[in-house]
Amino acid sequence: MSPCPADHSTDLLIVGAGPTGLFAAYYAGFRGLSVTVLDSLPEPGGQINAMYPEKQIFDIAGFPAVRGRELVDRLLEQAAPYDPCHLLGHRAETMERTTEGAFVVTTHQGVRVRARAVLITGGIGTFTPRPLPAAAAYEGAGLAYFVRRPDDYAGRDVVIVGGGDSAFDWALTLHPLAASVTLVHRRDTFRAHPATVAAVRAAGVEILTEAELSKVVGDGGDIEAVEITRRDRQTHRLPCRGIIAALGFTANLGPLLGWGIDIAHRRHIPVDSAMRTSLPGIYAAGDINDYPGKVRLIAVGFGEAATAVNNAAHHIDPEQPVFPGHSTDVSTAAPAVA
Repeated sequence: MSPCPADHSTDLLIVGAGPTGLFAAYYAGFRGLSVTVLDSLPEPGGQINAMYPEKQIFDIAGFPAVRGRELVDRLLEQAAPYDPCHLLGHRAETMERTTEGAFVVTTHQGVRVRARAVLITGGIGTFTPRPLPAAAAYEGAGLAYFVRRPDDYAGRDVVIVGGGDSAFDWALTLHPLAASVTLVHRRDTFRAHPATVAAVRAAGVEILTEAELSKVVGDGGDIEAVEITRRDRQTHRLPCRGIIAALGFTANLGPLLGWGIDIAHRRHIPVDSAMRTSLPGIYAAGDINDYPGKVRLIAVGFGEAATAVNNAAHHIDPEQPVFPGHSTDVSTAAPAVA
């Protein structure tokens, strides 16, 4: 992935680096557009990487089954020859329309991106991890909300807090690598798929239910241990060198609500058959958009991304046709990677 320069201009700004946004980056490159992909999360992949990176997905065309993380990697690989730049860890805040009809989007870190068209592929909005108050002081110093590199936990004692799919997925992933994995959940029932729960139990991962992580013990820099309080108020100390708070994420459209785009029920963006929003030059694809008969599947988002990009290309340059032909009709479907 190519990082973005600070303030810069681009043909198409894609807001959202989930599967729909990543495919849109490929297709925009295929159409000859320069592309910037912006996302509030520090990693591409959107909901997939945040919630089910190790889960098998069965309804992607051409893949009988594909892990979420692998799908994200393949999408990045597909777009890579066109060198889209990625502005990750940046939340889109304000949008201004220039006198020439372009858009200037400013992120919460003050970076300004000037774009000739904007495609919103933000899923269900900006993700914010649910906090783990007892460990808040160790964020970035042993506390993580999702696992970027599993190998970082090799040989370490790991405590995972949560009872959903993400918590159990990470337990399965890290168990063969870590010195120990303990999963802590405040209830005795789980939101995770029963088959995943059974697999974690079969792997021998210790699961503490009706329990909460109540204290972190450290030397001021690194985590050394955690204290777990059970419902009966008994406290247990566990060795720990890494905490993963898999407590889920809250999502909302946030600043997009102030962009002047029509929003349905503060959750979805209505579009027409060209994926146009109520503002000319701004398009929406994937779970965030809405129209009669909408089906929220990744596969549907891919088709919407192609429709949106083709219409955005025509909007940027009216001399360009909406439909460019099939990739099989083009002598070189993608530039060679240096």
